[in-house]
Amino acid sequence: MHSAKLLACVLDPDSLRHSLMPEPKQPPLSRRERQIMEIVYRLGSATAAEVLETIPDPPSYSAVRAMLRILEEKGHVTHRHDGPRYVYSPVVPRTAARQSALRSLVKTFFDGSATQAVAALLDMSESRLSGDEADQLARLIEKAKREGK
Repeated sequence: MHSAKLLACVLDPDSLRHSLMPEPKQPPLSRRERQIMEIVYRLGSATAAEVLETIPDPPSYSAVRAMLRILEEKGHVTHRHDGPRYVYSPVVPRTAARQSALRSLVKTFFDGSATQAVAALLDMSESRLSGDEADQLARLIEKAKREGK
């Protein structure tokens, strides 16, 4: 994801709200489960074979299937039948998952400080912000000031 989008999420998390419903609390994920979820989110939906093709240092096909089943039991993915294959899709929309992950990241690594998170994102960005991106961030900062955030 481009740093300007991440910065926008940190500065204005309400812009990502999918609905007014509270986010469901889901069990934590193992490293492999997170890798699989990243693949499913990136592809939109995926079969076990597609996950196996994409995952780094791939486990066996049956291990991927087992992990997808566990992710389904934990409430992170759901499946539909496509002939003999199961096609897995995330339960939580990508925007809601992004918001939850960012909230956790800012809380864990930046002591809840959006300022520290934004500074780190700007510092590590591999590309310069375009004029439009800088303007967008300035608007988000002004909006946050007006709203007392």
